[in-house]
Amino acid sequence: EYVSSGINAEYGQHYYITNNLRYTCGTHLMKLLNKYIDYKNGNGRMTFIPEEGEDLWHVYNLIAAGDVVRCTTLRKVVTESSTGSTNAQRVKTNLTVQVENISYDVEAMSLALKGRNIEENQYVKMGAYHTLDLELNRKFTLKKDYWDAIALERVEEACDSGKTADLAAVVLQEGLAHVCLVRQSMTITKAKIEVPIPRKRRGSCTNHDKAMSRFFETVGNAMVRHLDFSVVKCVLVASPGFVKDKLMQCVLSTERSEFKPLQENKSIFVLCHASSGHKHAVSEVLSDPNITSRLTDTKAAGEVKALGEFYTMLKNEPARAFYGPAQCIAASEQEAIDTLMVTDSLFRSVDLAERKKYVQLVEDVKGYGGTVHIFSSLHVSGEKLGLLSGVAALLRFPMPELEDLAVDSDSDSD
Repeated sequence: EYVSSGINAEYGQHYYITNNLRYTCGTHLMKLLNKYIDYKNGNGRMTFIPEEGEDLWHVYNLIAAGDVVRCTTLRKVVTESSTGSTNAQRVKTNLTVQVENISYDVEAMSLALKGRNIEENQYVKMGAYHTLDLELNRKFTLKKDYWDAIALERVEEACDSGKTADLAAVVLQEGLAHVCLVRQSMTITKAKIEVPIPRKRRGSCTNHDKAMSRFFETVGNAMVRHLDFSVVKCVLVASPGFVKDKLMQCVLSTERSEFKPLQENKSIFVLCHASSGHKHAVSEVLSDPNITSRLTDTKAAGEVKALGEFYTMLKNEPARAFYGPAQCIAASEQEAIDTLMVTDSLFRSVDLAERKKYVQLVEDVKGYGGTVHIFSSLHVSGEKLGLLSGVAALLRFPMPELEDLAVDSDSDSD
């Protein structure tokens, strides 16, 4: 009835195959220090130590309004002396807060929890508001009245070395480039490079060539600055035409010392086609079957493939591809869903009944053998699914009657 465990995961070994070579790398994972859950009632607590920015994203998806969080924090305390003078100082203390508001900054990778203190403390009154800042390498305990299947799956994902991918992508066109890290749960833009490129003139390309050389050097410097080759084991370089080839020729043939990390790791670069240098081209690259075959272990590649199959089915056999909660729930009641796609933002709803609706949908589909993909809203593929209401499904057999349900739902909303 009760489960208690020690450290679940600390470091793991992850294999990555590219250019027929296999690399092994240590992967930093969020530490699960202890776990205590009453599976009869679903309540319990877990203690974590987040070790990198992506861990805070997992925590953001775990914590909901009404949960209880305990951790070390700083509190400004004002004391008054017998003479009436006041003295303000910041003291370190352990606070237990019932969460009311959650704030996550993607760029700064910071997470703030606002709520009321619910345990006696010498510095903070019961019921007083305080904001907890969850930081890397700082222990915190999360207590929930009910740990549902989605929350438990999120914990497993955050602490399982086998579910982490070490992938970077550089998409570029003349004058525009994005250097991105494709993480397990998000695509992070580390650098956006824009350089004005003059047009080629008849009889002279000097200005154009100089600007392109400056552009390639800037992109190369950004790659050196933002890619940690002790972690990143595959770099996709994609562009229209031969821009990618000219970039690699520039950074690999030069003797300049700042490009030495690129030259030492040239075997992990994979050149591929993209239609542009905009960030959305990362999704296009990951959907390429030739690239997908190399990245079979990455969560992002699986999501992109599933979404691509959905769009294909929607075009060729629309009675087997539907999106929207009403249509997907109706299809699930008939055990018709083969593949369900849901964005994680739906599980962050402050409406508990709304969250439970999607948790139940996921559990039902898994129960009768369907496949479920939970998309990160910070991935390009998750953004696209968000435009389709955040939930979509591929069916095992046609259900044209759901099209009428879609029309009814639209008229009700009007």
